Amino acid sequence: MSEKSSVNWEQLEAKPEFRALLARKWRFIVSSTIFFVAYYFALPVLVGYFPTLMKKEVIGRINWAYLFALSQFFMAWALAFIYTRKAAQWDKEAAAVIADH
Repeated sequence: MSEKSSVNWEQLEAKPEFRALLARKWRFIVSSTIFFVAYYFALPVLVGYFPTLMKKEVIGRINWAYLFALSQFFMAWALAFIYTRKAAQWDKEAAAVIADH
């Protein structure tokens, strides 16, 4: 840890490529978070405002509310998968920006 970094972070931060990378990361993370929160709170809102629809059975005794609740697990897994793919891409882009520095 006592070793000095060979990267001048102030200069790197000023580079347009680095700022563009941070902007892309920020847009993805904020939009994903908004989507996740909206999807998560959609279930109680739908159950509260449309109880007869959400009680309607779809497959056997399984109703729309249960299907929607189950879909939240799949949505979270999909979002986590997409995020890890994007994070790996951002790491490569960051390494390229640092290498060009």
